[in-house]
Amino acid sequence: MDKSVRFIKSKTKFRPKIAVILGSGLGDFAETLSDKKIIGTSSIPNYPRSTVVGHKGKIIFGKLGKIQLMVFQGRVHYYETGSIETILYPIRIAHALGIKILLVTNAAGGVNSTFKPGDIMLIEDQINLTFENPLKGIAPPIHHTQLYEPSLQNLIRNVAKKKKIALRSGIYCGIKGPSYETAAEIKMIRNFGADAVGMSTVNEVSLAVSLGIKVAGLSCITNLSTGILNQKLSHQEVTEVANMVKHVFSELIAGFIQKIGKVYLLTFQ
Repeated sequence: MDKSVRFIKSKTKFRPKIAVILGSGLGDFAETLSDKKIIGTSSIPNYPRSTVVGHKGKIIFGKLGKIQLMVFQGRVHYYETGSIETILYPIRIAHALGIKILLVTNAAGGVNSTFKPGDIMLIEDQINLTFENPLKGIAPPIHHTQLYEPSLQNLIRNVAKKKKIALRSGIYCGIKGPSYETAAEIKMIRNFGADAVGMSTVNEVSLAVSLGIKVAGLSCITNLSTGILNQKLSHQEVTEVANMVKHVFSELIAGFIQKIGKVYLLTFQ
């Protein structure tokens, strides 16, 4: 960890307080930043490697207006490595670099039958069905009342309303993958109360909050899950739909970050 952090600090003078994790097919937001410094994660000592299409494996430091950002262009999934620590490593890096606010994004399957591909869902809460414990070894034990910061959720809602972006809200369920769920599993997940399902996010968020980082989350609904529509699912479909809505998604993220700049950043000085 120390080697990773030292390497990153040697590559940029930026010390942002806000980080964004960009999920499958959603990496283009990073291209809107100015004064960019791009660091390939393959060059960072000890940093886990991303192997999935749509995850570019880059950390980008840059500015949105006057606001400095750290953007993870892609993430590592549990099914790529079989290690919970590789999923959590970027969060530990972000914390060590002084990140105070984290926006997580992902591509997800719609479990709520009223959703449609291309919808954007504000994550209000989560269900962890990975059966992994990201807080193992953390003492004293952390008791969460709200993982996703309500004030940040309200900022996103306000931005969406102002920009006339349709915004769903719901519960995200995280599983290990890499296989898609069966129709029976989707029925179970729906009965548990989830509105969307994916293969990331839940462990990252739990650790980030336990470290004192305020978290907000957005899912791009790229497909409806097995049993809701009678069609095959594929990762290609996921990235194609994400690409279709990437401009609206980026607009929402940018508006949210600009709002944070006005509401939060003075508290970090």
